[in-house]
Amino acid sequence: MEQLYNSVIEALIFASDEPLKPAEIIRAIHGIDGEDVEITPGDIDAAVELLNERYSLESHAFTIMRVAEGYLYSTRQQFAKYLGFLSSEKSKRRLSQAALETLAIVAYKQPITKPEVESLRGVNSDYTINTLLEKNLIAIAGRSETIGRPILYSTTEEFLRYFGLNKISDLPKPREIEEIMQDEDFLEQKRKLLMNAVEENLEKSMESSGEDAGTTE
Repeated sequence: MEQLYNSVIEALIFASDEPLKPAEIIRAIHGIDGEDVEITPGDIDAAVELLNERYSLESHAFTIMRVAEGYLYSTRQQFAKYLGFLSSEKSKRRLSQAALETLAIVAYKQPITKPEVESLRGVNSDYTINTLLEKNLIAIAGRSETIGRPILYSTTEEFLRYFGLNKISDLPKPREIEEIMQDEDFLEQKRKLLMNAVEENLEKSMESSGEDAGTTE
């Protein structure tokens, strides 16, 4: 593969808002330069590896990640706290404690039915499952062969993007669901969510108090 295509691959991935699969990169190259250009998914992998080596040597703040079977630019982990401080997009997509617990169960036990989720959580999960469906983090995967043929749910590619995973097998090794619920990283994420909720409620309360004061004669 010509060295030129390293830059082409770099440009295509950089311009994409979604993980760009090797097949899509190859299709773009063939569409412009012709089908006789010899380029394989392995060539794409090798080009990305070379690009990442250069980014590392030059101390760039970003890298190319393999996510959802495709490639996507991402800032390096050490800068996450700075980006998190400024990010408002995450707050719009923030998941509640109930949604995180439900999503963890679906991820580790998929495909799984709503009654099975509720049996593990011990509470009704209609609202949280609908929320996860709306956010496209889970999807209907068919129906169970058990009595009543309840709907089965599984995670989506959006789930992989949300958590920065390449494939579902990249999740930590499956454990008993009780262990998952007690996992330190899982508990830390829930703690952060609760703190964010408290801060948001406090900000709203202060804004409301300010408006009330402004209307008092």
